[in-house]
Amino acid sequence: MANEVLTERRDRVLLITLNRPESRNAINTELAEGVVRAIDELDRDDGLTVGVLTGAGSGFCAGMDLKAFAAGQPPKGMLSFVKNGSTKPLIAAIERFALAGGLEVALACDLVVAARGARLGIPEVAVGLFASGGALLRLPDRLPYGVAMEMALTGDPITAEQAYEYGLVSRLAEPGYALDEAITLAGRVARNAPLAVRASQRLVRDSRGRSEAEFWELQRPHIGPVFRSEDAREGPRAFAEKRPPVWTGR
Repeated sequence: MANEVLTERRDRVLLITLNRPESRNAINTELAEGVVRAIDELDRDDGLTVGVLTGAGSGFCAGMDLKAFAAGQPPKGMLSFVKNGSTKPLIAAIERFALAGGLEVALACDLVVAARGARLGIPEVAVGLFASGGALLRLPDRLPYGVAMEMALTGDPITAEQAYEYGLVSRLAEPGYALDEAITLAGRVARNAPLAVRASQRLVRDSRGRSEAEFWELQRPHIGPVFRSEDAREGPRAFAEKRPPVWTGR
């Protein structure tokens, strides 16, 4: 059986590819477990700063494998990822569609790059289900309330262009170039100090919905590890010497 999830290192970027193109990268247990393993690789490897998550074949991901679900074999293993995401920045690269659980996988990422014309939606209500992987929490936070509610109740998708206007998609690409654009964005992130990037990602993510007082308390534990790190000394030194910094992640 082919590997359901592929990984490829590109310097400090880990490319993660959902690899069930014959099933529109529908999520079964094997694919879910592969995603969890890939995210664990990204999180644990000090030589990696950022990940890019994409789909093989014609599109990103069509959601849960409904044939397996109907046969009494719902996918297992994906919940930890859609709840917690990655502890390092993760960028979704979407071509053509990210639907149902596929959109929820993208919503668990920190940034979304999508090709023009791609469809993003949660059509679960049309098959007797509801979006149980985080979309009903995250879409109202990232889209106007009425748009999120209409998507949830009708199952109708929005386009990548609409999602970009609403702020859900951070960068648009021409069809066929979403991955290239996401890799370029990941490379820009990877040029920065790994500890500082990781702290920034966590603080932006975890501060949503908190008061200012709660934010300052949330930030406090990150200051020492970052500001006393080797990289915190290397960055200003490299700036003064007018050379690129050499990060160690320590």
